[in-house]
Amino acid sequence: MSKTKLNLFGDRAFWKELCKVALPIAAQSLMLSAVAVADTLMLGGVEQNAMSAVSLATKIQFIQNMIISSLTAALIVLGAQYWGKKDTVSMNRLFCMAMKWGGLCSILFFIGCGVFPEYVMLAFTDNTDLIAIASDYLRIAAWSYLLTGFSQCYLALLKISDHASDTAVISTTTVLLNIALNAVFIFGLFGIPAMGVRGAALATTIARAVELVWAVSLSFNKKHLRPKLSYLFTVMAPGLSRDYVRCLLPLLGASLLWGVGFTAYSSFMGHIDADAPAANSVASSVIELVCCLCNGLASGGGILVGNALGAGDLVKGKLYGQRMVVLSYLCGILTSAVMLAITPLVMSIVTLNETATAYLKGMLLVMAVYTIGRVVNTITINGIFAAGGDTLFDMYSLAVTMWGMALPLAFLGTFIFHWPVWLIYACTCLDEVGKIPWVMYHFKKYKWVKDLTREREETPMQYSPEDW
Repeated sequence: MSKTKLNLFGDRAFWKELCKVALPIAAQSLMLSAVAVADTLMLGGVEQNAMSAVSLATKIQFIQNMIISSLTAALIVLGAQYWGKKDTVSMNRLFCMAMKWGGLCSILFFIGCGVFPEYVMLAFTDNTDLIAIASDYLRIAAWSYLLTGFSQCYLALLKISDHASDTAVISTTTVLLNIALNAVFIFGLFGIPAMGVRGAALATTIARAVELVWAVSLSFNKKHLRPKLSYLFTVMAPGLSRDYVRCLLPLLGASLLWGVGFTAYSSFMGHIDADAPAANSVASSVIELVCCLCNGLASGGGILVGNALGAGDLVKGKLYGQRMVVLSYLCGILTSAVMLAITPLVMSIVTLNETATAYLKGMLLVMAVYTIGRVVNTITINGIFAAGGDTLFDMYSLAVTMWGMALPLAFLGTFIFHWPVWLIYACTCLDEVGKIPWVMYHFKKYKWVKDLTREREETPMQYSPEDW
């Protein structure tokens, strides 16, 4: 491959396509984060223990989302390349593979949280008051977990088929609905009895139901791809199935390593006292809110790189990847500045007791440094590397930096040395900051510059609209 000029700000076509895909996804991420912020503020207004309990309970959904996001990420990685190659039949079959496994995952989490919530919560805290509150939340929220796997597959299909703006509209509307219903059900507005944490769970469930119905209904639009669901009950093309599994397993391994590790961090907080989870709940909501742009750039940039690689233009794919790395650093610095700027605002509007407030201040200052690493790594690993099928790096980098360094230090600080909460929290952030040099070294090897598509006799390259 010949060298090409970076020309980051001079390529209007690149920016047009990036904004077309990345901004709607960033908006979707912003809306999803807004729900967490609304839950935190509203439940904090009811009772601090309610906020702490729901913060711990939603870590279960966090683990489910890690699995579902891996299934849809594999769909997006391969689907983006096949979309660049105009092979929509393979996209159809990939969609049905993701739907099978996503549906199974949703059913299992529904059963666990709906039937055995008290036992599930023992993994996160030994505080009986928090377990009781969280169990009330989970019995209702479990219904939303049942819907998640199906809705996320449809939204992923929209993203890779040039309808990312539709996902933003759906997410924005359902998030606003969720927030409005939160207020109604939590506080008991318009004559409806106040339901507290159960109201937050009911609002989420209704919003997820609307999201699923809306996403499915769009597939019947003539301008959208309509999956051929009969593939759910047929034997898949062997070559395509192998490619999907080969792409999925490292993504799933990385997601579980990160998701379980991140949940363990929350578990550590839950075993310190009742104030640490409350502060951590606010900190987690803030970090997700300010990292929305990086999530959009990771997904949007990954789709652009994948489209170029799938179309066989490896030079363009490599160039787009190089541009995205530069953007990751610019976005990381911007995000860190935003974090520092909003810290006084967050401290002034969140209602916590004196101890939890002190915990939160230390966490927010730590996050100002952590965000740079998170942004750079998210865009590079989840966007660029994944676009070329280089999904194994994320798994073994997490095994070394999170499980070999951050988790042991946080564990020792919590249970052995009893360090200050801010220092334990800083230990949980070491993995993102510490692996930046390793990520950049791996990027320069350009192993991710690959065309993952192939010709298949069982998957014709030409099709008629009636096949969908």
